[in-house]
This record gives sequence, structure tokens and C-alpha cells, in this order.
Amino acid sequence: MVDLNVKINDISLRNPVMTASGTFGYGLEFADLVPLNGLGGIIVKGTTLHPRQGNDYPRMAETASGMLNCVGLQNKGVDYFVEHIYPQIKDIDTNIIVNVSGSSPDDYAECARRLGGLDAVPAIEVNISCPNVKDGGMAFGVTCEGAASVVRAVRKTYHKTMIVKLSPNVTDIASIAKACEDEGADSVSLINTLMGMAIDIEHRKPKLSIRTGGLSGPAVKPVAVRMVYDVAHAVKIPVVGLGGIMTAGDAIEFIMAGATAIEVGTANFVDPTVTIKIRDGIAAWLEKHGCKSVTEIIGAV
Repeated sequence: MVDLNVKINDISLRNPVMTASGTFGYGLEFADLVPLNGLGGIIVKGTTLHPRQGNDYPRMAETASGMLNCVGLQNKGVDYFVEHIYPQIKDIDTNIIVNVSGSSPDDYAECARRLGGLDAVPAIEVNISCPNVKDGGMAFGVTCEGAASVVRAVRKTYHKTMIVKLSPNVTDIASIAKACEDEGADSVSLINTLMGMAIDIEHRKPKLSIRTGGLSGPAVKPVAVRMVYDVAHAVKIPVVGLGGIMTAGDAIEFIMAGATAIEVGTANFVDPTVTIKIRDGIAAWLEKHGCKSVTEIIGAV
């Protein structure tokens, strides 16, 4: 049998396949379709300190080899998650990781603090692609200083594993990853969506309510693989790769580029069972190529 176990900091994953935030709900929505205990981890939808209504519709638009979205982090806030969602998911036999967003470092830190006491949540994924409302709306993740300010604040209140999700809308993602590592991040995940736009030429207006949105799906994969490769060579902490993964072959590319684990996002909308197919496909490839463990190919390129 091929060993698919990997580790992110002190968290053991039974395999490297996790779900990307916002594409798998809270896991329960897929329970009738996917054996949740067969996944390495589930990263639940974005959670903020206070409830958010999200953006106006339309929020999604199909593009060539991908999709745009501007959902706007709609959620009922961290307290609702703790009181109502957590009791429903705490007994799922896999790693439950909460994606955390905020509009200031203090927001992130307080949200993380309230999640820190949940025994069945061993880690958070800190989304630094959010706009800093105190600094003109520029996303925290586009500068080393902005990224570091969030990680530093969260590290003071949260003492479990912290994964930081990086924005690709930057010139040097490796430097930003290093800044996060220096402030205490235990891992980085990348890439978040690329900013894009689509226009309805019949109505002469953008297809999304706020004009622009995040591009995901196969179209972004080559960019994501390159960025994972660059970051994996710049930091010593584990890297989690995502961006356009549709098949086991895609996942293996990310692992060979330096990712310890991967996240599957947009593909869940195309095939709700794709995560298990990717897990089994990785195992089959390793067996075919005489590998005893998935760790043998991490950073093989």
C-alpha cells in the first residue's frame, strides 16, 4: 500500500487532498456524495468576526476554462459558527480548518482567538487577500508589511497551526511568503484567485455586480504552479498548493513543484466527487511509478 500521509506543522493528514474554502461549504453539504473521512482536510467557507451580507447579485460568471466570483465572504460571523455550525461538524473524522478573513489586523486576531478553543479545529487558514479598510482598501496580502501585520496580530492570540493564504495579485509572492514565515506562520497556501473581469457585450455592462471578481479554475493553474515553485524555494515551512486542480495529474504537478498538500476548489462545482478521485489517482500514480510514499515526490522538480 502507498503511504499518502503528510504533515503540516503538527497536523497529520491521511492524504494530501483538502478542499478549498468557499467551494465545499461546511462539508456537510457533500456528506451524501463524498466520504468526508477520506479527505486529508476540509477548509470551511470564509468566516469573519461580524456577519457579512456579501455582494449584490450577479456574483458568478463562467469564463473560458474557469469562473469569476465576487461572493464577498457572505457568512453569519464567527459566533454563529461556534454556536451553530461547529456542533454539527466537530465529529467529522478529518481535519476541520476554518478560513478566517477580516478588515483589520485586530479583526483577524479576535476571530482567530474565538476559534482557538475549539478542540476539533486544529488550524485556521488566514485569508490575507481582504481589503484593509484602514489603508484605503488595499489588500493586506499585496505588500510584505500588510501581510506581516495580520500574521503578527493573529499569532498573538492564536496558538495552533496557522496557514496563511496568499494573494497572487502581486509582483513577488515569495517575499510575501517569507514575511509571513518570519512573523510566525506555520504554513502558506497559494494561490487565491486572480483578479479578472468579464463584460456582457449585449447589455454593455460587467457580468459581475461589482465589475471585477476572482478568477479560478484550470485557466489559473500554470500561474499557480509557478508561484508554488517559487514560494517552496523561498520558505522552510510547508506549502499548500491550489489553483485549477481538476485531476490527480494536476495535483501531482503541485506536489512536484513543492507543495506538501493541495486544495481542490472550482472542480467541486463540476464534479462533487472529484476530491476522492484525485486522492485515488495520486495513489495509483505513485504505485505505478514504484513510490512507497507521496513524500518522495514533494519538491521533486
